[in-house]
Amino acid sequence: MTYARQARDDGPGPHSPSVVAHRGASDAEPEHTLAAYRRAIEDGADALECDVRLTADGHLVCVHDRRVNRTSNGRGAVSSLELADLAALDFGSWKGQAADAELPDRDSTTVLTLERLLELVADAGRPVGLAIETKHPTRWAGQVEERLLTLLRRFGLDGGPTEAGHAPVRVMSFSARSLHRVRAAAPELPTVYLMQFVSPRLRDGRLPAGVGIAGPSVRILRNHPGFVARLHRAGHRVHVWTVNEPADVELCVRLGVEAIITNRPRQVLAQLGRAPRP
Repeated sequence: MTYARQARDDGPGPHSPSVVAHRGASDAEPEHTLAAYRRAIEDGADALECDVRLTADGHLVCVHDRRVNRTSNGRGAVSSLELADLAALDFGSWKGQAADAELPDRDSTTVLTLERLLELVADAGRPVGLAIETKHPTRWAGQVEERLLTLLRRFGLDGGPTEAGHAPVRVMSFSARSLHRVRAAAPELPTVYLMQFVSPRLRDGRLPAGVGIAGPSVRILRNHPGFVARLHRAGHRVHVWTVNEPADVELCVRLGVEAIITNRPRQVLAQLGRAPRP
């Protein structure tokens, strides 16, 4: 098939959707580790996706689950642990990346702070976008968005698209309330409303007030492909997660979505006919 649809988003060019590395190149490296994001940049991803949670001592860390049990050798809720507690855990061995006692691969095993990820992006040597998901519900509620925006301002990343039309950061959430907080404090920052299913009130393509990007699951597209056209008619862009299979990539391109969020950025870029960037 051909990939000839004009892109609407801040993606790579006129013939291809933007490719976003979900939790980094998480099919190849332990998710949310520095190694996973470095691999994604090397693989040529246009943007990086991460989940953020607030620790007990006020640090934003890139961890998906409410608890650390699945992706580390520890136990407990992220919100109840301090950064030093998390830094003592191994976040890589669950994926076969056991740290050598003498020469540990810290990039593959250490908890990643959002601040460190922002530094990595700043040093990437080319424009790399960030899609940051706020996780709710959480005991810290609005403090998550407050800390996030404070950190983005420090890096000069709390605004909208640049003169070249590239939006370096967008904030995503399944929580409309979280996105409302972001819009109120940083109205130029693009926001994405994530969806596991389509509620009756949004079936016509509407999104929560002020949100311009829909984030449906690929399952929604498989079951309701016409939903993308309704979103586009309503003036919204569409960023789809988590797209790993070639047939799903083809579906996304055929429907004209603006961004594909995948654990396999290198494979998706190859399928789209795009060689990894140097």
